[in-house]
Amino acid sequence: MTLRPDGRLTFQEAMSLAPLPSRAENGQITRRYMSRRSAWVTGADLKIPQLAGANAFGGHVYSQAGMAAAAAFAEMQAANKGVRGDKKFGLHTMHGFFSEPGRTDRPFIYEVETVAANASFPNLLVTARQPLQPSTNPARDNYPPADADLPLGPVCFNALISFRPSGISQYSASEPPPQTRFASILNSRPASSWEPTPLTDIAGIVATVPTRTFGTFPGLDLRKVDLEFWNEGKPLHERRELILYRAIAPLPAADANAHILAHAYEADRNGLLMVGNHAGFGFDFARAASLSYSFVVHVNAADATMQQGDGEDDEWWIQEASFPRVEAGRGIVMSKIWSPRGVHVATEYQDGIIQRAWKPGEREGKL
Repeated sequence: MTLRPDGRLTFQEAMSLAPLPSRAENGQITRRYMSRRSAWVTGADLKIPQLAGANAFGGHVYSQAGMAAAAAFAEMQAANKGVRGDKKFGLHTMHGFFSEPGRTDRPFIYEVETVAANASFPNLLVTARQPLQPSTNPARDNYPPADADLPLGPVCFNALISFRPSGISQYSASEPPPQTRFASILNSRPASSWEPTPLTDIAGIVATVPTRTFGTFPGLDLRKVDLEFWNEGKPLHERRELILYRAIAPLPAADANAHILAHAYEADRNGLLMVGNHAGFGFDFARAASLSYSFVVHVNAADATMQQGDGEDDEWWIQEASFPRVEAGRGIVMSKIWSPRGVHVATEYQDGIIQRAWKPGEREGKL
């Protein structure tokens, strides 16, 4: 483990997995893995009592489930060497569902099964559960192998994940990138001059506890572009947020799936909270929780890799978030992931609970 001076974990360390013995039943192999490090907690850096709790950042289990799927798929390829020829596969889509809050004092145990072994479009199912009791390590981190033997609770997360081989484009089309549409704003200052993304992007908290730090968020530096004036007067579905981000340490160049999952990890940061701000819930915020999260990669996996720039303003990626729908206590975040050169690499679509505090008598007569 490489320790950084600021105490932040690299993405590789935060996502690290320990392989567990596989299970075989009725000809089906279930590959198993255990997380090694405690998940980050939204709001933990602020030390605010109302944000205190042990619920894990949802992007952790989401991206780590993808890591487990990628590890299992690599094992499958090694066991069937030559079956798929020289095709280079990469993560294609990931559709995840959050059924229980994640705890940070115990590991996630991932089980990976093959749903469809199609030679050009394999699909895997990943389920995540956690022990019913905290880790046997008193530090509740750096989980030891003994934790894998603890009795497990219910499934807290599951995902269907597909892989696709690299292909040659016959036609390519996308809308103009934000580097063009927001050129006057983005070019108004160096990328590194925008403020760090709020540790917890709830308007009431940002107003009372302003922070200009990346905190302990693992793996990535995030900066939020100020679009307050641009968004002013626009209806919710026309508003946008731009987040600039890059890795704090190089990711393995040969592991394109790790880069893809770093993009997915970043896209989950503050997404539903931004919906709440734009819906007017920022100063009487009550609750936000992810329900489902889909991530679709539009390019060959190698084209999603992040390069480590030499200068302060090299290689910043852009998350362009929009908010097409809020209804029934839920909100949608749709984010497009753009490369530093303006390529639309992936799209995120997330549905989750977003609620403000109820006013006295407001719920009477409502479903």
